[in-house]
Amino acid sequence: MKRHVITALFSLILSLSVAGQAKKPVLMVIPSESFCERSGYVTAYTDETGASRTTPDYRSAVAGDENLRLAISELAKIMAERGFPLKDMEHTLKNIATEETELGLLTSKSGGMIVESPLDQLKRTARADIILDLDFSVKSRGPQKYISFNLKGLDAYTGKIITTASGDGMPSSYATPGLLLEEAVLNYMDGFNAALMDHFNDMFENGREATVTVRLFDTAPVQFDEPYMFQGEKVELSDIIDWWMDEHAVNHRFSRTTLTENVLKYEQVRIPLFKTVLGKERATDTRGYVQELAKFLQEQPFCLPCRVYEKGLGEAWLIIGD
Repeated sequence: MKRHVITALFSLILSLSVAGQAKKPVLMVIPSESFCERSGYVTAYTDETGASRTTPDYRSAVAGDENLRLAISELAKIMAERGFPLKDMEHTLKNIATEETELGLLTSKSGGMIVESPLDQLKRTARADIILDLDFSVKSRGPQKYISFNLKGLDAYTGKIITTASGDGMPSSYATPGLLLEEAVLNYMDGFNAALMDHFNDMFENGREATVTVRLFDTAPVQFDEPYMFQGEKVELSDIIDWWMDEHAVNHRFSRTTLTENVLKYEQVRIPLFKTVLGKERATDTRGYVQELAKFLQEQPFCLPCRVYEKGLGEAWLIIGD
Protein backbone atom coordinates (compact mmCIF):
# COMPACT_ATOMS: atom_id res chain seq x y z
CA MET A 1 0.00 0.00 0.00
CA LYS A 2 2.78 2.38 0.97
CA ARG A 3 4.55 1.61 -2.29
CA HIS A 4 1.42 2.50 -4.29
CA VAL A 5 1.07 5.80 -2.44
CA ILE A 6 4.70 6.72 -3.17
CA THR A 7 4.21 5.84 -6.84
CA ALA A 8 1.06 7.96 -7.04
CA LEU A 9 2.79 10.92 -5.39
CA PHE A 10 5.74 10.62 -7.77
CA SER A 11 3.37 10.60 -10.77
CA LEU A 12 1.56 13.67 -9.45
CA ILE A 13 4.83 15.59 -8.94
CA LEU A 14 5.99 14.61 -12.43
CA SER A 15 2.74 15.73 -14.04
CA LEU A 16 2.88 19.07 -12.20
CA SER A 17 6.47 19.54 -13.31
CA VAL A 18 5.60 18.91 -16.95
CA ALA A 19 2.65 21.29 -16.74
CA GLY A 20 4.87 23.96 -15.22
CA GLN A 21 7.33 23.60 -18.10
CA ALA A 22 4.66 24.13 -20.76
CA LYS A 23 5.78 26.64 -23.35
CA LYS A 24 4.29 30.11 -23.18
CA PRO A 25 4.42 32.90 -25.74
CA VAL A 26 7.16 35.51 -25.51
CA LEU A 27 5.68 39.00 -25.17
CA MET A 28 6.85 42.56 -25.70
CA VAL A 29 5.03 45.72 -24.58
CA ILE A 30 5.15 48.70 -26.97
CA PRO A 31 3.36 52.06 -27.06
CA SER A 32 0.56 52.16 -29.59
CA GLU A 33 0.76 54.20 -32.77
CA SER A 34 -2.08 56.37 -31.43
CA PHE A 35 -0.10 57.15 -28.27
CA CYS A 36 3.00 58.08 -30.28
CA GLU A 37 1.03 60.33 -32.65
CA ARG A 38 -0.89 62.01 -29.84
CA SER A 39 2.31 62.63 -27.87
CA GLY A 40 4.33 63.83 -30.86
CA TYR A 41 6.73 60.88 -30.95
CA VAL A 42 6.72 60.45 -34.71
CA THR A 43 9.13 60.77 -37.63
CA ALA A 44 7.98 62.39 -40.86
CA TYR A 45 9.01 60.95 -44.23
CA THR A 46 8.01 60.98 -47.88
CA ASP A 47 6.98 57.66 -49.39
CA GLU A 48 7.69 56.42 -52.91
CA THR A 49 4.56 58.15 -54.24
CA GLY A 50 5.66 61.53 -52.89
CA ALA A 51 3.06 61.61 -50.11
CA SER A 52 4.04 62.89 -46.64
CA ARG A 53 3.61 60.32 -43.89
CA THR A 54 4.62 59.74 -40.28
CA THR A 55 5.81 56.67 -38.45
CA PRO A 56 6.18 56.08 -34.68
CA ASP A 57 9.53 57.04 -33.13
CA TYR A 58 9.75 54.44 -30.38
CA ARG A 59 13.19 55.49 -29.25
CA SER A 60 12.11 59.08 -28.59
CA ALA A 61 8.93 57.88 -26.87
CA VAL A 62 10.78 55.67 -24.40
CA ALA A 63 13.50 58.24 -23.78
CA GLY A 64 11.20 61.23 -23.42
CA ASP A 65 8.12 60.01 -21.56
CA GLU A 66 8.57 58.92 -17.95
CA ASN A 67 4.91 57.94 -17.61
CA LEU A 68 5.29 55.61 -20.59
CA ARG A 69 8.35 53.93 -19.08
CA LEU A 70 6.52 53.43 -15.78
CA ALA A 71 3.41 52.06 -17.52
CA ILE A 72 5.42 49.63 -19.67
CA SER A 73 7.42 48.45 -16.65
CA GLU A 74 4.26 47.90 -14.62
CA LEU A 75 2.53 45.95 -17.37
CA ALA A 76 5.66 43.88 -17.93
CA LYS A 77 5.75 43.08 -14.20
CA ILE A 78 2.09 42.04 -14.24
CA MET A 79 2.68 39.65 -17.14
CA ALA A 80 5.90 38.27 -15.65
CA GLU A 81 4.07 37.48 -12.39
CA ARG A 82 1.73 35.32 -14.47
CA GLY A 83 4.61 33.40 -16.00
CA PHE A 84 4.77 35.08 -19.40
CA PRO A 85 8.34 35.70 -20.67
CA LEU A 86 8.93 39.26 -21.85
CA LYS A 87 11.37 41.02 -24.14
CA ASP A 88 12.53 44.41 -22.91
CA MET A 89 11.70 47.14 -25.41
CA GLU A 90 14.47 49.51 -24.34
CA HIS A 91 17.09 46.77 -24.68
CA THR A 92 15.72 45.82 -28.08
CA LEU A 93 15.90 49.43 -29.27
CA LYS A 94 19.54 49.58 -28.16
CA ASN A 95 20.27 46.44 -30.16
CA ILE A 96 18.72 48.02 -33.22
CA ALA A 97 20.76 51.20 -32.73
CA THR A 98 24.02 49.24 -32.59
CA GLU A 99 23.34 47.00 -35.58
CA GLU A 100 26.14 47.32 -38.12
CA THR A 101 24.42 45.61 -41.00
CA GLU A 102 22.77 47.93 -43.48
CA LEU A 103 19.69 46.47 -45.12
CA GLY A 104 19.98 48.63 -48.23
CA LEU A 105 17.37 48.53 -50.95
CA LEU A 106 16.41 45.66 -53.20
CA THR A 107 14.45 46.41 -56.35
CA SER A 108 12.43 43.84 -58.26
CA LYS A 109 11.83 43.89 -62.02
CA SER A 110 8.52 45.65 -61.38
CA GLY A 111 10.33 48.40 -59.46
CA GLY A 112 8.97 47.50 -56.00
CA MET A 113 11.30 48.34 -53.11
CA ILE A 114 11.76 46.48 -49.86
CA VAL A 115 11.05 48.85 -46.99
CA GLU A 116 11.11 47.90 -43.31
CA SER A 117 9.00 49.93 -40.91
CA PRO A 118 10.19 50.76 -37.37
CA LEU A 119 7.63 48.30 -35.99
CA ASP A 120 8.80 45.55 -38.36
CA GLN A 121 12.39 46.25 -37.31
CA LEU A 122 11.42 46.13 -33.64
CA LYS A 123 9.53 42.85 -34.02
CA ARG A 124 12.29 41.28 -36.11
CA THR A 125 14.94 42.12 -33.51
CA ALA A 126 12.87 41.16 -30.43
CA ARG A 127 11.54 37.87 -31.87
CA ALA A 128 8.45 38.07 -29.68
CA ASP A 129 5.41 35.91 -30.40
CA ILE A 130 2.85 38.46 -29.24
CA ILE A 131 2.94 42.25 -29.06
CA LEU A 132 1.09 44.04 -26.26
CA ASP A 133 0.04 47.30 -27.88
CA LEU A 134 -0.58 49.80 -25.07
CA ASP A 135 -2.40 53.11 -25.38
CA PHE A 136 -3.11 55.08 -22.22
CA SER A 137 -3.58 58.57 -20.89
CA VAL A 138 -3.39 60.03 -17.39
CA LYS A 139 -6.54 62.04 -16.69
CA SER A 140 -7.62 64.30 -13.85
CA ARG A 141 -10.79 64.42 -11.80
CA GLY A 142 -10.40 67.31 -9.42
CA PRO A 143 -7.22 66.76 -7.38
CA GLN A 144 -7.21 63.07 -8.27
CA LYS A 145 -5.73 61.27 -11.29
CA TYR A 146 -6.72 58.09 -13.05
CA ILE A 147 -5.70 56.12 -16.10
CA SER A 148 -7.75 55.37 -19.18
CA PHE A 149 -6.20 52.52 -21.17
CA ASN A 150 -6.63 50.39 -24.27
CA LEU A 151 -4.56 47.21 -24.50
CA LYS A 152 -4.39 44.97 -27.56
CA GLY A 153 -2.73 41.59 -27.90
CA LEU A 154 -1.39 41.34 -31.46
CA ASP A 155 0.13 38.41 -33.31
CA ALA A 156 3.68 39.65 -33.96
CA TYR A 157 3.86 37.87 -37.32
CA THR A 158 0.54 38.94 -38.86
CA GLY A 159 -0.46 42.00 -36.83
CA LYS A 160 -3.89 40.45 -36.29
CA ILE A 161 -5.70 41.31 -33.06
CA ILE A 162 -5.87 38.34 -30.65
CA THR A 163 -7.73 40.02 -27.80
CA THR A 164 -8.34 43.46 -26.30
CA ALA A 165 -9.01 45.08 -22.93
CA SER A 166 -9.91 48.67 -22.17
CA GLY A 167 -11.28 50.71 -19.29
CA ASP A 168 -10.66 53.37 -16.66
CA GLY A 169 -9.00 52.96 -13.29
CA MET A 170 -10.14 54.36 -9.97
CA PRO A 171 -9.06 57.96 -9.26
CA SER A 172 -6.25 58.47 -6.76
CA SER A 173 -4.48 61.53 -5.41
CA TYR A 174 -1.19 59.80 -4.59
CA ALA A 175 -0.58 56.75 -6.87
CA THR A 176 2.04 56.82 -9.63
CA PRO A 177 1.01 56.19 -13.28
CA GLY A 178 2.42 52.68 -12.95
CA LEU A 179 0.24 51.88 -9.94
CA LEU A 180 -2.77 53.53 -11.59
CA LEU A 181 -2.29 51.27 -14.61
CA GLU A 182 -1.92 48.18 -12.44
CA GLU A 183 -5.17 48.95 -10.66
CA ALA A 184 -6.93 49.62 -13.96
CA VAL A 185 -5.88 46.45 -15.80
CA LEU A 186 -5.86 43.78 -13.07
CA ASN A 187 -9.55 42.93 -13.44
CA TYR A 188 -9.00 42.15 -17.13
CA MET A 189 -5.81 40.11 -16.96
CA ASP A 190 -7.19 36.60 -16.41
CA GLY A 191 -9.42 36.71 -19.48
CA PHE A 192 -6.79 38.59 -21.49
CA ASN A 193 -4.04 36.07 -20.71
CA ALA A 194 -6.35 33.12 -21.35
CA ALA A 195 -7.02 34.45 -24.87
CA LEU A 196 -3.26 34.87 -25.46
CA MET A 197 -2.63 31.27 -24.40
CA ASP A 198 -5.47 29.96 -26.60
CA HIS A 199 -3.88 31.72 -29.57
CA PHE A 200 -0.42 30.41 -28.73
CA ASN A 201 -1.72 26.86 -28.29
CA ASP A 202 -3.35 27.11 -31.71
CA MET A 203 -0.01 28.21 -33.17
CA PHE A 204 1.71 25.34 -31.37
CA GLU A 205 -0.70 22.83 -32.89
CA ASN A 206 -1.34 24.37 -36.32
CA GLY A 207 1.70 26.58 -36.90
CA ARG A 208 1.95 30.36 -37.03
CA GLU A 209 0.82 32.41 -40.01
CA ALA A 210 3.39 33.89 -42.35
CA THR A 211 3.69 35.32 -45.86
CA VAL A 212 6.16 33.93 -48.40
CA THR A 213 6.97 35.78 -51.63
CA VAL A 214 9.12 34.39 -54.45
CA ARG A 215 10.49 37.05 -56.85
CA LEU A 216 12.48 36.92 -60.07
CA PHE A 217 15.24 39.44 -60.82
CA ASP A 218 16.31 40.36 -64.33
CA THR A 219 19.23 37.98 -63.88
CA ALA A 220 16.99 35.00 -63.06
CA PRO A 221 17.80 32.11 -65.42
CA VAL A 222 14.24 30.84 -65.25
CA GLN A 223 10.55 31.80 -65.41
CA PHE A 224 7.74 30.45 -63.28
CA ASP A 225 6.36 28.48 -66.22
CA GLU A 226 9.73 26.76 -66.82
CA PRO A 227 9.14 22.96 -67.03
CA TYR A 228 11.29 20.49 -65.09
CA MET A 229 11.34 16.73 -64.87
CA PHE A 230 10.33 16.25 -61.24
CA GLN A 231 9.38 12.95 -59.62
CA GLY A 232 8.87 11.38 -63.03
CA GLU A 233 6.67 14.16 -64.44
CA LYS A 234 7.21 17.35 -66.42
CA VAL A 235 6.03 20.09 -64.04
CA GLU A 236 6.23 23.92 -64.16
CA LEU A 237 8.37 25.64 -61.55
CA SER A 238 5.40 27.41 -59.93
CA ASP A 239 3.63 24.07 -59.41
CA ILE A 240 6.81 22.55 -57.97
CA ILE A 241 7.00 25.40 -55.44
CA ASP A 242 3.31 24.76 -54.67
CA TRP A 243 4.21 21.13 -54.02
CA TRP A 244 7.03 22.14 -51.66
CA MET A 245 4.72 24.46 -49.74
CA ASP A 246 2.12 21.71 -49.39
CA GLU A 247 4.78 19.33 -48.07
CA HIS A 248 6.24 21.73 -45.51
CA ALA A 249 3.32 23.88 -44.31
CA VAL A 250 1.82 22.62 -41.05
CA ASN A 251 -1.27 20.53 -41.86
CA HIS A 252 -0.74 21.59 -45.52
CA ARG A 253 -2.30 24.98 -44.78
CA PHE A 254 -1.35 27.81 -47.16
CA SER A 255 -2.94 29.95 -49.84
CA ARG A 256 -1.36 31.05 -53.13
CA THR A 257 -2.66 34.58 -53.71
CA THR A 258 -0.49 35.92 -56.55
CA LEU A 259 1.14 34.48 -59.66
CA THR A 260 2.49 36.98 -62.19
CA GLU A 261 5.48 36.99 -64.51
CA ASN A 262 7.77 38.09 -61.69
CA VAL A 263 5.99 37.39 -58.39
CA LEU A 264 4.66 34.26 -56.71
CA LYS A 265 3.06 34.99 -53.34
CA TYR A 266 1.68 32.78 -50.58
CA GLU A 267 -0.33 34.02 -47.60
CA GLN A 268 -1.69 32.33 -44.48
CA VAL A 269 1.24 29.92 -44.65
CA ARG A 270 1.31 27.92 -41.42
CA ILE A 271 4.95 27.44 -40.44
CA PRO A 272 6.07 25.37 -37.43
CA LEU A 273 7.07 27.13 -34.20
CA PHE A 274 10.00 24.81 -33.59
CA LYS A 275 12.33 22.55 -35.51
CA THR A 276 15.00 20.07 -34.49
CA VAL A 277 18.57 21.06 -35.38
CA LEU A 278 21.46 18.77 -34.40
CA GLY A 279 19.22 16.96 -31.95
CA LYS A 280 18.06 20.14 -30.19
CA GLU A 281 14.68 21.83 -30.48
CA ARG A 282 15.03 25.42 -31.70
CA ALA A 283 12.56 28.17 -32.49
CA THR A 284 11.95 28.71 -36.19
CA ASP A 285 10.76 31.78 -38.06
CA THR A 286 9.71 32.87 -41.53
CA ARG A 287 13.26 33.47 -42.70
CA GLY A 288 14.38 30.01 -41.60
CA TYR A 289 11.36 28.44 -43.29
CA VAL A 290 12.07 30.21 -46.60
CA GLN A 291 15.77 29.33 -46.39
CA GLU A 292 14.74 25.68 -46.57
CA LEU A 293 12.86 26.46 -49.80
CA ALA A 294 15.98 28.24 -51.11
CA LYS A 295 18.11 25.15 -50.39
CA PHE A 296 15.59 23.02 -52.27
CA LEU A 297 15.76 25.27 -55.36
CA GLN A 298 19.56 25.44 -55.23
CA GLU A 299 19.82 21.66 -55.60
CA GLN A 300 19.36 19.40 -58.63
CA PRO A 301 17.55 19.55 -60.94
CA PHE A 302 17.00 23.31 -60.49
CA CYS A 303 20.41 24.71 -59.46
CA LEU A 304 18.91 28.19 -59.13
CA PRO A 305 20.78 31.13 -57.53
CA CYS A 306 18.67 32.22 -54.55
CA ARG A 307 18.85 34.58 -51.63
CA VAL A 308 16.44 35.24 -48.80
CA TYR A 309 15.42 38.62 -47.40
CA GLU A 310 13.37 38.99 -44.21
CA LYS A 311 10.75 41.68 -44.76
CA GLY A 312 9.58 42.01 -41.20
CA LEU A 313 9.08 39.12 -38.83
CA GLY A 314 6.08 37.55 -40.58
CA GLU A 315 7.17 37.86 -44.20
CA ALA A 316 10.21 36.71 -46.14
CA TRP A 317 11.16 37.02 -49.80
CA LEU A 318 13.01 34.42 -51.79
CA ILE A 319 14.73 36.16 -54.68
CA ILE A 320 15.83 34.08 -57.66
CA GLY A 321 18.69 35.61 -59.64
CA ASP A 322 22.10 37.08 -58.80
